[in-house]
Amino acid sequence: MSIKQRGEIWWCDIARPDGTRLRRSLKTSDKLEAQELHDRLRSEMWREARLGQKPKRSFDEAALRWIQEMEHKRSLDDDRSRIKWIRPHLKGYTLDQINNTVVRDILEKMQPRGKPMSGATRNRYIALVRSIIRKAHREWEWLDAAPAFRLYRETTRRIRWLTPAEAKQLIKELPAHWKVIVQFALATGLRKNNILQLRWSQIDMARRVAWVHPDEAKAGRGIGVPLNQTAVNAIQACMGAHDEFVFTFEGKPMRIDSNSAWRSALLRAGIKDFRFHDLRHTWASWHIQNGTGLAELQEMGGWESAEMVRRYAHLAPDHMHSHASKLDDLLGTNNGTFTAQNEKGLTRKIA
Repeated sequence: MSIKQRGEIWWCDIARPDGTRLRRSLKTSDKLEAQELHDRLRSEMWREARLGQKPKRSFDEAALRWIQEMEHKRSLDDDRSRIKWIRPHLKGYTLDQINNTVVRDILEKMQPRGKPMSGATRNRYIALVRSIIRKAHREWEWLDAAPAFRLYRETTRRIRWLTPAEAKQLIKELPAHWKVIVQFALATGLRKNNILQLRWSQIDMARRVAWVHPDEAKAGRGIGVPLNQTAVNAIQACMGAHDEFVFTFEGKPMRIDSNSAWRSALLRAGIKDFRFHDLRHTWASWHIQNGTGLAELQEMGGWESAEMVRRYAHLAPDHMHSHASKLDDLLGTNNGTFTAQNEKGLTRKIA
């Protein structure tokens, strides 16, 4: 018998045309479904060996295999979320039918939050679909060729940060379980995922330090987090609420996609165009404006490259004053007075 049951799952044992055998799990406990999958695999192998035809693979098949093989990827949750959104639009498409035009047409119609996607967001979807199709071509050998995909032009997003007064107003409008989260974010600069997944085992109150493990950090390197008094106060307010997680709501860990209270507070505080991640920008901006060096900020924030930190440098131009002043002598400026010449060569001072 070419299908066999091991435990509750059915497996297949198929002889290929070249004499080798395919033995693999059919990943189902239903015998009828297992037999149908076995027959399809056998038919596909015959057509490929005798006729040189590669079987048509759907996007669903490719997406499922991608998720199974990319379990090590730190951003796999983001991939799952994007696949969830784009999958209904690619239903019925085989991989060889998916190209740049198809994906762009879909993305230009998609409005996950009731408004058109930005170029940057669309590019994240394109990059994922492109990676899946390239893997299907280069590694899985499901395709003879992979199409080229063109990315959208991305506008350079300005750094959005709050003034201390705006931050206080936002915190005032938040419910209690959100107040401590935002206070902790502004005090440490940690990303939302790292805050909501923070465990008591990652905190040493005696040394006033917390840490993010390498497998939880975006850059793949551990982050040591010095805890100032604001951060310590936020942590102390959460003690006793949960045995494992620091930040919770009604005795349960907070969901990453829980945003309704956050958005309502922004509306009441009169703050527009502001995401939770912008709290990290606010933290970094405040540090730069108060004299923290770029190298120190990079280490504290866990950024992978110095270039990512330099985007905050323009917020603290004070160290450039001595260089800018070098032109004063050339321009004839003395004690705040600029000496100019009129058309007749006569000089006059402009205060």
